[in-house]
Amino acid sequence: MNYLAIVAIVERGKADDIVARAKKAGARGATILYGRGTGEHESRKFLKINIESSKEIIIIIADQNSYTPIYNLIVQAGNINQPGAGIIFTVPVANLMGVEHHKV
Repeated sequence: MNYLAIVAIVERGKADDIVARAKKAGARGATILYGRGTGEHESRKFLKINIESSKEIIIIIADQNSYTPIYNLIVQAGNINQPGAGIIFTVPVANLMGVEHHKV
């Protein structure tokens, strides 16, 4: 089987809801990581203090033949089609181990 990693970077606080909805679309699970953006609009000043924008990174491994509903749901749930709301991309996965317990 061929797999893809769906990687979505969204505003902090949105990942749990997005992952819950992605599971309803067929995702078996997800990993959520935390990070901060370094883009042009990611850093804000408040009272002369630099405030970095926090992000959540969602990684979902999905079968290449059935990832589309999960991908589309993440785009919809995270409003990723709106400017500045986040990004999403897929990466081919090679040499995958440790997902045997997820097979039906």
